[in-house]
Amino acid sequence: MKQQYHVISVAPRPFVKWAGGKRQLLPVISENIPTKFDRYFEPFLGGGAVFFSLAAKERKAKWFISDLNSDLVLSYVTIRDKVKELVSSLENHTAHYSKNQSGYYYNIREANPKNEIDKVSRLIFLNKTCFNGLYRVNSKGKFNVPVGRYVNPNIVNKENLFEVSKILQSKDISIKCQDFEDALKGVGQGDFVYLDPPYQPVSSTASFTSYTDSDFDFSDQKRLYNKFKSLDKKGVKVLLSNSKSDEIIDLFQEFSDGIMEINANRFINSVSKNRTGHTELLIKNY
Repeated sequence: MKQQYHVISVAPRPFVKWAGGKRQLLPVISENIPTKFDRYFEPFLGGGAVFFSLAAKERKAKWFISDLNSDLVLSYVTIRDKVKELVSSLENHTAHYSKNQSGYYYNIREANPKNEIDKVSRLIFLNKTCFNGLYRVNSKGKFNVPVGRYVNPNIVNKENLFEVSKILQSKDISIKCQDFEDALKGVGQGDFVYLDPPYQPVSSTASFTSYTDSDFDFSDQKRLYNKFKSLDKKGVKVLLSNSKSDEIIDLFQEFSDGIMEINANRFINSVSKNRTGHTELLIKNY
């Protein structure tokens, strides 16, 4: 089975309260989440904005979160289990970065640490100091975003790191690195699934570079639709986010009564005046 990647408009940030462009949509998404569910599944976790907004409210449920990006999943696990060591490593990055921003950035970008603390610390450091907060890798899986222009980036956000760590330590939360089909095996009636896959490009130039080194193409969108449909037949409540593309609208035509258009801002454009609003879709079966 082909792997998929998860692309979001800015880097995955398990270490900020509401991550990336998804925080712009969070109020609308929250309004469309069922009031009751036994178990919550989110197999394209990314920055975790929706999950953390719900888990922080201490709703009584079992939480199953996952992503196919192994570095991202390692970040969540490390924040959960070794947050003090991670903070110390990030403070070390901050000290060195302040002395030579560009030189230190590219040294770390080229580094290939083996220790899990150093791996996650590197990921967070690059996320906080790279151009426009992008997370992008080339065909060889190498992070290739240039350094950003920041006066004083908040590399170590202790309060958020400890808050996220506390939430993730709950025995009711399961974190795994796996494909969405594997993550959704065993889902049944009474469960709620939120799907936030890599968005279908709305034009030939709108496809972002990989979040991992494998593409999530339209065949994967079809695979996801088939899973959406099979979950619907089981009586599972499913909510999905995607771009307003003709392909997605046609694909989910059977669920047209549950398609909502929402306005959102994207922050991927390097020219601030070009970061205009656009329309995205929320699709639900309930």
